[in-house]
Amino acid sequence: MSDKKEFSSVNTDRRMTESSFKNPNSQEALSLAASRDGRSGIPDPSLPQPNRPENQLANFEAGSKLFHARKFREARELFLLAAGGPERGVAHRARLHADMCAQRLEQPQVRCQTAEDNYNYGVALLNTHKVAEARAYLERALEMAPDSDHIHYALAVAHSLSGDANRSHLHLKRAIELEPKNRLMARQDADLGGMAGQPQFQALLYPEKKSW
Repeated sequence: MSDKKEFSSVNTDRRMTESSFKNPNSQEALSLAASRDGRSGIPDPSLPQPNRPENQLANFEAGSKLFHARKFREARELFLLAAGGPERGVAHRARLHADMCAQRLEQPQVRCQTAEDNYNYGVALLNTHKVAEARAYLERALEMAPDSDHIHYALAVAHSLSGDANRSHLHLKRAIELEPKNRLMARQDADLGGMAGQPQFQALLYPEKKSW
């Protein structure tokens, strides 16, 4: 009789196993898996969950917000999560953004305390064609020293290189009002060359020509 009971037990286990293979999400399958690896069949929320398309996009969007807030370390982690998702387009953009975060994290943080510090660093950025970053430092310098002609002049150049004629004209006008010698400098400045042909700049640079 002992042999018969043992045989029955083996058959029962086999039927449960076969049933579990047919329905891998059943409670039996979870219990069987738990008995093999020593864990419960309930998913652990602390472990990474499957990167579904909606989760992938949510990670990318959250990473983008952190990126624009200049929280590059946290943003990079979310971009890397999104890069492992199933949507190839989102994954490609996420990898590019993760690389950008890494590049910014490698750069030393520059701390400019005074208006002149911000001005000098802004001009250095202009010389390396980093116009958008240069504008940020120059605008900070202007907040600290609003009547500095050289800062207004540098901002005129920065906006000229960005193609913003109106702002370039306003800053150049103020620079000349504060220091008339800036008019002569502007006439020979190649960085203002793209704006020099426009009537408002001609009137500012050559006021003696009444035809303007």
